[in-house]
Amino acid sequence: MANADEPRLNRLQRTAEYLGLKRSIVGMLIMIVLVGMGEHMAERFLPKYLEELTRDQGAQNFLKISALGVLSIGLLAFMDDMLSALYSFPGGYLSDRLGAKRALMIFNALSMVGYLIVIFVHTWWAVLLGAAFFISWSAISLPATMDIISKAVPKTKRTMGVSVQALVRRVPKTLGPFVGGTFIAIWGVGDGVRIAFAFALGLALVAMVIQKMLIQDDRPADGEKHAEKNPLKLYGQMSPALRSLLTSDILIRFCERIPDCFVIIWVTTWLEPQFAGHAADPEYAVKMAAFWFGVLSAIENITAVLCYIPVAHMADRFGKKPFVVITFAFFALFPLALLFAHSLWVLVPVFILRGLKEFGEPTRKALIMDLAPENRKAAMFGLYYLLRDVIVSFAALGGAYLWFVSPQLTLLVAFGFGVIGTVWFAVKGRDLGLG
Repeated sequence: MANADEPRLNRLQRTAEYLGLKRSIVGMLIMIVLVGMGEHMAERFLPKYLEELTRDQGAQNFLKISALGVLSIGLLAFMDDMLSALYSFPGGYLSDRLGAKRALMIFNALSMVGYLIVIFVHTWWAVLLGAAFFISWSAISLPATMDIISKAVPKTKRTMGVSVQALVRRVPKTLGPFVGGTFIAIWGVGDGVRIAFAFALGLALVAMVIQKMLIQDDRPADGEKHAEKNPLKLYGQMSPALRSLLTSDILIRFCERIPDCFVIIWVTTWLEPQFAGHAADPEYAVKMAAFWFGVLSAIENITAVLCYIPVAHMADRFGKKPFVVITFAFFALFPLALLFAHSLWVLVPVFILRGLKEFGEPTRKALIMDLAPENRKAAMFGLYYLLRDVIVSFAALGGAYLWFVSPQLTLLVAFGFGVIGTVWFAVKGRDLGLG
């Protein structure tokens, strides 16, 4: 019987080697699924929850949102980008200083504090306070997860390792909004979002146990020596190729972030009238619109998942730049397509397009990892995202202002930034080893 099972075990071994799977990587991937599931089934609906908490029945603007609602949603998006930026470098430093395992335990504990605040305090300002703890989990944990990959897999497998990580991240991104939308469909916006955060709290607790069991302890014996505290000194170690990529990335993220937190508002506003007229439940249209937004988000993430492994294979073979350029083009086209999407069946291909913007994202991250100096990879990741997101955070505030003026103008301005960023990288961008 053992001999019959041997070919199967060999195939599994070869598959694991091809995908760069090691014990620490498996533990990290399980953590990403659990924490990410909680994050995306709750956090994705925060703009809708803020709209509910600040609802003004007399609002006369295009989307019937109060001025406080627009402001709070804009502040949420601003916090997402700004805190992602401010947390990124400390996240990288702590990973270099304490080891990725200990750093991730701290980051998960902070997220749990934020969940508790939102669950028990039902005001718009409590949402923003709680978000300060959990909204940037992905950003603060990214340097640590990239550090685990760089240490656990050989350099020739890094693109594949990052792609597998990105693919697994899409599992909670796909299922989370669907589950969160279902909660809202059953219990309404307020209770549905709070129940989602309670589930997120439980999943984060399980994730901490898994981290403890599977991720290897990687605390450096001379951590103080290797952990660089000064971001200006670290910036001097950033290569010209990485700086060029950073510039393009900033422009593209303006395209993404200007309308990002209002996408759910745009979609549900156009969908709600299509479900109106249910006499037994006056909130039926709101619930169904939120449910279908979850379905559209799942379609987006399934599209992204289908791209990752083939693109990783081709990028290693044919070079990274063409795939990053294509990715940036998809970023640019999404807001323009959304502008003309006023029905469910038009929104389906638009969200497929949104999923395609992840086409070359693992390739971009693998390039950052390759270009970062040894023993500084987590910190360089943190510095890259610090610089990018500090600048991009102001796009969210600008997006809130533009949205209050005109949602259509917001989408057109975002499209303009996308075009500039794509052209910039097409002209200035370089593949690894080409300068």
